[in-house]
Amino acid sequence: MTGEARTRRAGVLFGVGAFAWWGLCPGYFPLLLPAGSVEVLAHRIVWSAVCLALVLLVARRFGDLRRLSGRTWLMLAAASALIALNWGTYIYAATHGHVVDAALGYFINPLVTVALGVVVFRERIGRLQTVALGIAVVAVVVLTAGVGAPPYIAGVLAVSFALYGLVKKVVVADPRVSVAVETFLALPFAGGYLIALEALGKGHFVGEGGAHTVLLMLAGPITAVPLLLFAAAAQRLPMVTIGLLFYLNPGLQMAWGVIVGHEPMPLARWIGFALIWAALAVMTIDAVRRKPAPDSLNRRLPKPSS
Repeated sequence: MTGEARTRRAGVLFGVGAFAWWGLCPGYFPLLLPAGSVEVLAHRIVWSAVCLALVLLVARRFGDLRRLSGRTWLMLAAASALIALNWGTYIYAATHGHVVDAALGYFINPLVTVALGVVVFRERIGRLQTVALGIAVVAVVVLTAGVGAPPYIAGVLAVSFALYGLVKKVVVADPRVSVAVETFLALPFAGGYLIALEALGKGHFVGEGGAHTVLLMLAGPITAVPLLLFAAAAQRLPMVTIGLLFYLNPGLQMAWGVIVGHEPMPLARWIGFALIWAALAVMTIDAVRRKPAPDSLNRRLPKPSS
């Protein structure tokens, strides 16, 4: 097996691990109630920072922080803001009965990712994939007309994570270092918010029992592990492949929302989802039928550090 094949296989394994992990997260966040979405987001950041600091310490990667360029710091600051927006929106959806809306966002995400791959990286797509993007636009129109409002939650999740993936694609840094920097940049804001919340007597870290405290602290590894897996996958695979692997995440989320959460599925929503699935099927068939175009970006990027 060539080095390129080994790199691609490792990327697929990392991607499957990340997306399956995220797909099962709807079962975790409701356990953190009555903590609000912003409080849970702050805990995710704080405890993720602790976990990632340990990762860098064990891997002896703290020295890499000094070697990052100013451009890389700026790119990771953008990634930090994008993933915080994505996390916060997802936590709100998972704790307010909108898991199916979140699933829709992540079903749309691969299509947005492919569109970004075409616009930003000049990745070539065929007519079938162009048709798929058109079907996705029709699906959003149907969902907007049927529900009576644009799918805001789905839209924010799809666009924010697609942009996050784009940033991760162009950042030249060890995945552990890049994810840690994103989290460290958000740490002062998250830590300050939690301190203020506890000072005002409105926090839920210690007031709901020891089990609840442990669950909030587990937000660190639950957040950090899939991010590390995704960062490793994004540096090893073309964006089109990342988009195809991503289907696993919303599929598991939708199953959770419908079967476990008993969320409503009116006809317009089923039609919208059916159109999205049709678009994804068209893209998948096209990707299987034709040999993917060389990923020019991957040729320019150095191999990820071990």
